[in-house]
Amino acid sequence: MSAVAAESVRDVSALVVPRVGAVVETGDPVLPYRLIDGAGEEVAVVNAFLRNMRACDCSPLSLRSYGMDLLRWWRFLAAVDVRWHRAQLVEVRDFVLWMQQARKPTKRRPGSPAPGSVNPTTGKRYPSAGYAPRTINHALSVIREFYEFQIEEGAGPVRNPVPAARRVDGDRLYAHHNPMDPFHPHRRAPLRQKEPKQAPRSLPDTLFNDLFTAMPSNRDRAILAFAVSSGVRPSELLGVTQARVNPGDQTIGVIRKGSRALQWVPASADAFVWLRLYQQELHGPRLGANAGLWWTRRRPYRPLTYHAMRAVLVRANAVLGTNWTLHDLRHTAAYRMAEDPKVSLTDVQWVLGHAQLTTTQVYLEARPDAVIERMRTHHAAAAVPRPVPPAPSAGGYRPEVLTALLGRPADVH
Repeated sequence: MSAVAAESVRDVSALVVPRVGAVVETGDPVLPYRLIDGAGEEVAVVNAFLRNMRACDCSPLSLRSYGMDLLRWWRFLAAVDVRWHRAQLVEVRDFVLWMQQARKPTKRRPGSPAPGSVNPTTGKRYPSAGYAPRTINHALSVIREFYEFQIEEGAGPVRNPVPAARRVDGDRLYAHHNPMDPFHPHRRAPLRQKEPKQAPRSLPDTLFNDLFTAMPSNRDRAILAFAVSSGVRPSELLGVTQARVNPGDQTIGVIRKGSRALQWVPASADAFVWLRLYQQELHGPRLGANAGLWWTRRRPYRPLTYHAMRAVLVRANAVLGTNWTLHDLRHTAAYRMAEDPKVSLTDVQWVLGHAQLTTTQVYLEARPDAVIERMRTHHAAAAVPRPVPPAPSAGGYRPEVLTALLGRPADVH
């Protein structure tokens, strides 16, 4: 091993990365989130990158997500004593190795399931104690984009330390792919992790009924009924206003997450019944055309947020021994629509708000619970004994024939 290679080896398993710095919310529409270091000082290069993202019409939540990835990168660089503009491929490699074995800074409640275990009722795996491969890949993409921005601004290194995806003939992979030709397997980009393919989880009808019964109020029952019938995203559903409800057409108006366009999506009649029961409980200044549709149940009344509704679901899961999420209701609605022969796949794509039809095609795969139920029916039918035809008598005549002719039971010798 050369001297340069020997110097680049770090013991990342023993590396301690202090939790310094934070991504703070500012309340400023120009820069909703900004990154500060351990001394409480603003990290100017990162905030300039986030400000540019905001100028490119990225949502505030996207800025927060990118800021959290860059905060993790900043903490790692501080632990290895490397300035951000001095980072090279070896630092990125060690960063990936550290994330592979590091523990997420989360608090585990007493009596909670073991991280990474599988719920016996739902078949869903609980979040693991470490970082998922998708989280590592997302962090690499964010860091590479950050350095690309700094290089274009002339403030960063000459070369991006995060390797890009492999290219074919100097062009982006599949940039000019003929849709009539099949895709061929290709190697992953350097340092990118293998992401296991998982089918979307949906609620069987019996388990959905149990979850629906566990809801403590008409508001929560109405939200579940809309989520499982309309298939909209939880954030889209919770953002519906009083004016964007049309019981006559049985539609609700949602602002799509990607395009931010207003789209009227159909929902079930049952959902509007529960909505009416919930609306009868509303009173005071909360009733207004531009006011939100969903509100907290205790004073002071506030618009219902995603985290508040998630807490309702967490309490119901604790009672039922399950680990369902709000997004599982969207998967359930998608599977139900895709299994209906009267509904085309393009209809499902439109209702779900997918930009690409290939995203919707995952719901054409068989649901595990439905396959298991059909196989149980198959095995039960195969286990039923078939009637055995009576054996012929020694003389060639059946006993009932001889009885009809002779008037008495036939003696067979």
